[in-house]
Amino acid sequence: MQTQSSRPKVVIMGAAGRDFHNFNLVYRDNPQQEVVAFTAAQISGIAGRHYPPSLAGPLYPTGIPIVEESELEQLCDAHNVDQVVFAYSDIPHAQVMHLASRALATGANFVLLGPRQTMLKAKVPVIAVSAVRTGCGKSQTTRWIAKQLRQKGLKVAVVRHPMPYGDLEKQAVQQFVTLADLQAAQCTVEEREEYEPHIAMGNAVFAGVDYARIVELAEKAADIIVWDGGNNDFPFLRPDLHLVLVDPLRAGHETSHHPGEAVLRMADIVVVAKVDAASATDIQQVEAIAKKINPRAQIVRAKSPIQLENLEAIGNPLNLAGLDVLVIEDGPTTTHGGMAYGAGCIAATKAHAGHLVDPRPYAAPQIAEVYAQYPHLESVLPAMGYSAGQLAALQHTINATPADVVVSATPIDLTALIDVNKPILRARYEFAEDTTTPLSDYLHSFLANLSLPTRAEA
Repeated sequence: MQTQSSRPKVVIMGAAGRDFHNFNLVYRDNPQQEVVAFTAAQISGIAGRHYPPSLAGPLYPTGIPIVEESELEQLCDAHNVDQVVFAYSDIPHAQVMHLASRALATGANFVLLGPRQTMLKAKVPVIAVSAVRTGCGKSQTTRWIAKQLRQKGLKVAVVRHPMPYGDLEKQAVQQFVTLADLQAAQCTVEEREEYEPHIAMGNAVFAGVDYARIVELAEKAADIIVWDGGNNDFPFLRPDLHLVLVDPLRAGHETSHHPGEAVLRMADIVVVAKVDAASATDIQQVEAIAKKINPRAQIVRAKSPIQLENLEAIGNPLNLAGLDVLVIEDGPTTTHGGMAYGAGCIAATKAHAGHLVDPRPYAAPQIAEVYAQYPHLESVLPAMGYSAGQLAALQHTINATPADVVVSATPIDLTALIDVNKPILRARYEFAEDTTTPLSDYLHSFLANLSLPTRAEA
């Protein structure tokens, strides 16, 4: 048997999610290979930490370092690395191959682990919601599905794609039932954006790092699991029904990013989202591409109506005419998701905003770094809050920007986390069926073929 020092060496390239999951399932208890490091990208504040021994297992008594992706070549040379495993999502195909080229140039193999090796099998049925890009509308679709299931008397557990941006040991297995649970776990803005709306509608949310344990907990609590995906990754759980969203506001992205194209090819149902905001030409384009690369999938359309709340707070319950407006958008959608605008801009424009203020000249240093990394952002402020410092920088930027009112399209109540010196109007958006192709028909058909208990809703 090989000793730890003589085992073939592995580096896992990640972003604090898929990378940890792949390690747990494939490498943690594998004495034939040694993971010498994780690399970190996309999310600020991930590098410089360790994957702790309690999660890494007995083969890694000191844990595993997490370093910047820019150090890949040095890692490979220093440890004579044999294999580089790519394990994060929403990356242009060309960029994946540039990363592959960096790994190959060191002499290492470049590896992509697939669904068969990394999907867990739950003891209860699983409905999974994925997408071809970040920001297609997975979360609102997941909430709508959970509501339909609860109305049928089913106990629902939502298992969320990981966002372990804090203490990994404390975040190993998490269950959120109340807003107090979020506070106790010191959840970031990005985590709250995903968890708060589920909790508000009565869904228990499970997440963390060790998904074998997470799924074991969730399946004991529910009749059915709904997988709420992250980015454009494929599910960690083997789905019995797999929905994949495409976004006609980004027509052409169906096959442009990894692993979104693979996810689309896996779909049972393709949901063409935001049809109430997209052009007929773009809707037809994404449908044609979906039919071409996955002819077995059913295709349905869905709307994402946006409602601007609390206009009376600014003394004008009708519109924003004549007002200077600062728009805050969902962070991941507008950063690595690549959207220059989102629901906030749409809501402000429909409310006849006088002027959308450019927040870049007033950005605190940590927010300015985000603008430098994502130069496509101009007249919106991404809701960044991966750390206390970044949240403070967000507050400073909002307060420093000369605007009459803020339109916030982040799914959470920012005023509960930061002190803002101007009125905030929330732009809310939820899933709505398109009557020409109702998703509920397919959902009901799927449920009719399952042997599920029914019980009165508590």
